[in-house]
Amino acid sequence: MTTASAAPPLPRPRGPLSAAVVSRLREGTGRLPSDGAIRRADPYGADPQTALYVLYELHYRGFDGVDDDLEWEPELLAVRRPLEETFLAALRAGAPATGLRDTLTALLAEPAADTGTDVSRYLHHRGGLDHLREYAALRSLYHLKEADPHAWALPRLCGRAKAGLAAIEFDEFGAGRAEDIHARLFADLMTDLGLETGYGHYVDLAPTEALTTVNLMSLLGLHRSLRGALVGHFATVEITSPPAARRLTEAMHRTGAGPAAERFYAEHVLADAVHEQVVRHEVIGGLLQEEPALEPDVAFGIHATGQVEDRLARHLLTAWQAGSSALREALPPAA
Repeated sequence: MTTASAAPPLPRPRGPLSAAVVSRLREGTGRLPSDGAIRRADPYGADPQTALYVLYELHYRGFDGVDDDLEWEPELLAVRRPLEETFLAALRAGAPATGLRDTLTALLAEPAADTGTDVSRYLHHRGGLDHLREYAALRSLYHLKEADPHAWALPRLCGRAKAGLAAIEFDEFGAGRAEDIHARLFADLMTDLGLETGYGHYVDLAPTEALTTVNLMSLLGLHRSLRGALVGHFATVEITSPPAARRLTEAMHRTGAGPAAERFYAEHVLADAVHEQVVRHEVIGGLLQEEPALEPDVAFGIHATGQVEDRLARHLLTAWQAGSSALREALPPAA
């Protein structure tokens, strides 16, 4: 299997915008897409989301054979700007004008019954090993860099918010033990499921909706002006994680996925129950104590996260309920 630390190959383009970006990174030449062409594209479409994913990954592991200095290449940043602006505008247009108090109350309320749109409930009750493998493959785009996007908030926070976020990130990064880094635990889960553990290995199989969830984190993390929304995203992840992780732990056990597969989600049941308290009282509370004007941004971050996750859930459940693969191509059989 590919080592998790190796830079991945460039993804396959999904249209002219991403083809131009990939060509520039691979060949160093070629015309990049115009501002107008980018702004005319569907911000949720496969082509702009792939282009955005490729540009964001320059700030993480980069790509095999691509010069690291291209991370801050002005012409590439000029392409990224309209991609981000149209994406952000679409997210804002879809976010309700709900105050933070009501938004958090809704986030904390665990539905008593299956609403038909909860992926963890589907996997818990009806998911087979093939569904769990697909879910792990597409979630690997984030979980193999788990907590990295949120770390960008640390230099932008102070006081209680910084201390609370740092405490949670310390846990995410293994509490000083490399073997317990959550990204490492997810790679172990993938091994149990017979999946490749290379960073970014499954990007070409991932549906656009999965790219969108990862791009949102990078968008919020890379802009200081969106630090409040990044805290909202972080809060959503930590608050909603424990019940979903419990269901996924039981799904892994029921299907015989393996001990490492069970351990990853069991770890999140315990850790995120504590993190949920810290993120609400210290990270959000501390941030708004210092910068109360960011309250609408925190609410927007929660809503935006819900939007992209709902789009992914609808895609997954529509495919699985129809007896189809939710990936762009079926996974090869487990080794």
